[in-house]
Amino acid sequence: MDDYDSTDVLMEAFGITQELKRENKQFWGRQLGMCWQLLVVELCKNTCSDFSVALRFGADEPCDLVLGKDAIDTKYRVGSGDSGTLKKFKQYGDLLTEKGYRPVFLFLREDNLPAAMTACQAGGWYVYNGMKTFEYLKDKTGFDLYEWLCFHRDQKTFFINRG
Repeated sequence: MDDYDSTDVLMEAFGITQELKRENKQFWGRQLGMCWQLLVVELCKNTCSDFSVALRFGADEPCDLVLGKDAIDTKYRVGSGDSGTLKKFKQYGDLLTEKGYRPVFLFLREDNLPAAMTACQAGGWYVYNGMKTFEYLKDKTGFDLYEWLCFHRDQKTFFINRG
């Protein structure tokens, strides 16, 4: 299992070091989370014939995309154990199941808060972490997102240049 101070393939693809991330962990966590969501949504939109946009139920948007009956929510990592977050995981999982969907979480990182993982499972979510997430995506899309990120990491295609 990773620990919070480890790097991951998404950070490496952009050349984001722990030193840079430590300058503002909340900012970088948000940016990496949004990047992860956009990568997964765009990959699925462009490769899957059963792709649908995020579901909305009133003001709630319990997932980022749908593939067939899989209602998928992407997360970079979950470090918050606040009761509101955990309650939402359970409620959204139950709601999606009631509507005939299979709730799926795709976590990039493996160092997620154990209480959050328990709340996901209590809500009926199918949870994929780390390489299991990349395997799920490759199975669904036919595209190896992990290898693509590694290629661009090695080429330094997307490295952040602050100079």
